Amino acid sequence: MKKITAITTELLALPFIAKTVAFADDVTINVTPPPQLKITNLGKLISSLISLFLIIAALSSFVFLLWGGIQWITSGGDKSALDAAKNRITAALLGLLITFAAYAIFLVVEQFLGIQILGGTLTIPSPIGN
Repeated sequence: MKKITAITTELLALPFIAKTVAFADDVTINVTPPPQLKITNLGKLISSLISLFLIIAALSSFVFLLWGGIQWITSGGDKSALDAAKNRITAALLGLLITFAAYAIFLVVEQFLGIQILGGTLTIPSPIGN
């Protein structure tokens, strides 16, 4: 019973301790990254990954569009092959549309919120009061 009381007391006191440390002005915590870690800017990593995914999506959609065009040309009048080519081209165009829409949404978010997402670093502006 003493163990349970001690554990619950510690758990109940944790939020108050965390708040005290979080609001203390003179507390500084320095964390050194491990020497094996090559990525030092998480915002730059996220921004680069978003840009990479957009490029891969656009290129794969374009490849599917070419594949559908070649499939259409080589269908030879076969109804099922022609339908498959049309479906592939439709899916590729839809993929390109979605990719460009995602890029446009990122640009709108950057403009309205002042967050730089696609520019190489993910930066969030500080509040005016600081």
